Amino acid sequence: MPKVEKVAIIGLDCAEPSLVFERWRNDLPNLRRLAESGLWGNLESSMPPITVPAWTCMASSKDPGTLGTYGFRNRRDWSYENLGIATNLEVRQPRLWDYVGRAGKESIIVGVPQTFPIVRPPHGCMVTCFLTPSTDSPYTHPPELAAEITELAGPYMLDVEKFRTDDKAGLLDQLYKMTAQRFQVCRHLLTTRPWTLFWMVEMGIDRIHHGFWQFMDPRHHRYQPGGPLENAIHDYYVFVDRQIGELLTALDLDHTALWVVSDHGAKRMDGGFCLNDWLIREGLLVMKTPLAGPRKFELADVDWDRTKVWGEGGYYGRCFINRAGREPCGIVPADEYETLRATLGARLEAICDHQGRPMGNRAYRPEDLYETVHGFPPDLIVIFGDLHWRSVGTIGNPDVYTFENDTGPDDANHAMQGLYILAHASLTQGRLDASLYDVAPTTLALLGLNVPTELRGQSLVGC
Repeated sequence: MPKVEKVAIIGLDCAEPSLVFERWRNDLPNLRRLAESGLWGNLESSMPPITVPAWTCMASSKDPGTLGTYGFRNRRDWSYENLGIATNLEVRQPRLWDYVGRAGKESIIVGVPQTFPIVRPPHGCMVTCFLTPSTDSPYTHPPELAAEITELAGPYMLDVEKFRTDDKAGLLDQLYKMTAQRFQVCRHLLTTRPWTLFWMVEMGIDRIHHGFWQFMDPRHHRYQPGGPLENAIHDYYVFVDRQIGELLTALDLDHTALWVVSDHGAKRMDGGFCLNDWLIREGLLVMKTPLAGPRKFELADVDWDRTKVWGEGGYYGRCFINRAGREPCGIVPADEYETLRATLGARLEAICDHQGRPMGNRAYRPEDLYETVHGFPPDLIVIFGDLHWRSVGTIGNPDVYTFENDTGPDDANHAMQGLYILAHASLTQGRLDASLYDVAPTTLALLGLNVPTELRGQSLVGC
């Protein structure tokens, strides 16, 4: 049996297992062939199941609490307004390419989220991710790789300009161009650079889900059968499958184990729950300025002397308690904190939807989810309606339920189950559901490298 000498990871942000393994299985010949030649199944995401921190959880086999990263935006201290985007500056745990580099082996890393700015260059080369402000920023290692990419493929697309848009034709055009370019750059690097680990992430599937899910899902409340965009997501998946097939020609598959992974899945979005409006109605959040119509929630407008809880919106919700001795104007005494947190969680879980049906919300304490809790975590992480509802942060809405997204048109939320395929002739074949924390230890084991005992996941090799 040929020995694994290299590992290639093709990351498809938000790729949905029910579409790849069931609904469109026969339309995706490259993915089907890979699945049939190795292990495949659902890949359970991190909690929360969002791009940041999920890809870093996968790359480090550490959970969000250990990383101290709980979403795209995180508190940087216990003050009210010091929030920031989670970049590579916040990542202090070693990731897969760090372990590979310590063994003297080289990596090619393209588009993996939370790799900007390049503060610790890999042993090899890197192209940063969609969180990079623009290509005017240093987005490659080595720096001269940027000019090589431009000469090869034109101005590099870090992401589409705006995926929450009504310009669906323009979005589709950007998606196809971005994806074709990303795979072109990856094929070039695979054939011109030495490497032991290759890891790319393509963001296009996430963007097309958010932009087009309503057109293909009969259960979506805005679905209209027979629309001109009904096959948009299907056709893009077929295009991505073809790009993967072309990438395979650049790999020595006898000696390369190949992953296809997603950080989370996708599902229809039924609506949004206005978390801060609900907190206002419950008497837990007080604003200085009276509500007179929908508006952005501004922390500077909060009456902190009368506020016990405030929230952050997104694909999941975060609740923060205004705790005495922690927040600058905290009013919740330490001996009342846990009682309030438990009561708040129970009330959130008991909420019904706009038709009076239980939503099935879940409120989690970070210390119950994670091995340790670093940084400045929310007091509760809230999943609304099994992720069929998102958390809306704006205030002054007509109701706590809304069916227009506060950040622009958006049809889909994330699902807890992503997907994986792990193909090589030496591996057992068949379905084996796994966790994204298993990717790093499995890869290290495949390469014959030491698997640190502190990793959260376990190796699938030998299963």
